[in-house]
Amino acid sequence: MTARRPWPKAILFDLDDTLWPIEPAIAQAEQRLYAWLEEHAPAVARRHTIESLRAARMALLEREPHFHLNLAELRRAGLTAAFAEAGEDHAKVELAMAEFIAGRNAVVPYDDVAQGLDRLRGRLLVGTISNGTADLEAIGLSHHFKVSVAAHQLGCLKPDAAIFHAACRELGVDPADAVYVGNDVLLDVQGAQRAGMRAVWLNRTGSRAHLEHEVVPDAIVADFDELLDWLQREHD
Repeated sequence: MTARRPWPKAILFDLDDTLWPIEPAIAQAEQRLYAWLEEHAPAVARRHTIESLRAARMALLEREPHFHLNLAELRRAGLTAAFAEAGEDHAKVELAMAEFIAGRNAVVPYDDVAQGLDRLRGRLLVGTISNGTADLEAIGLSHHFKVSVAAHQLGCLKPDAAIFHAACRELGVDPADAVYVGNDVLLDVQGAQRAGMRAVWLNRTGSRAHLEHEVVPDAIVADFDELLDWLQREHD
C-alpha cells in the first residue's frame, strides 16, 4: 500500500478554463465592445468587424510578441490603432476598453467552483497563478485567495518556473509543499512540475493531451469533487 503524504501547505489554481469557461465571456465581451463602437465610435465600426479587429490584433502580436504578457494591453494597442486610422477621438479608447473589461470579467464559474473553494478554506493556503488579466474582485471570487499572481504584473508567463516560484514565495511555502491545479497540460501541469510543485490536471473535457505530450500529472480530476477526493485519499 502506498504511504499517504502530509497535506500540502498550499494549493494554487489557474483561472481561465479552470475556474470558468473563458471563450463565452470573451465572445460576449467582444460583442459588447462592438455594440459600443457602433454607438460611440461609428467610424471605427464602419471600417472594422469583430473579426477584422481580431486579425489586426493577431498581426500586431506577431510583430510585437511582448504583448503575450498582457493581452489587455494588446487589445488597447489594437483599438488605439483602429481609432487613429478612423480619425476617432483617442480619448474614447479607455471608454471602449472599460466596456470590454466589464464583459471579460462577466464570467460564470463552473458549478463546482464556489463550493469547492469553500471546502478548502482553513485546510491549506489557497492562491492563483494566471497568464490572463481576470479581475477576481470584479468576478466576486477574490475572498477565496490569499495571493493572486498574474503574468502581466510579474513580467513572465507560465510555464516559466519564475511565476510559480513567485506565488510560492508570496505564500511563504516551498514549491515542494504546494500543489498547482490547471487545465493546460503544458502551461499548468508540466510548468508546475518543472518548478518543483506537484500538479493536478483539471480535465473537464476528457482530453487525452497528456498522452500526446508525454506529461504525467500527479493526478487527473474532472471537477472539484474529484480534486478534494484526491486530497483526502492521498494525504493524512
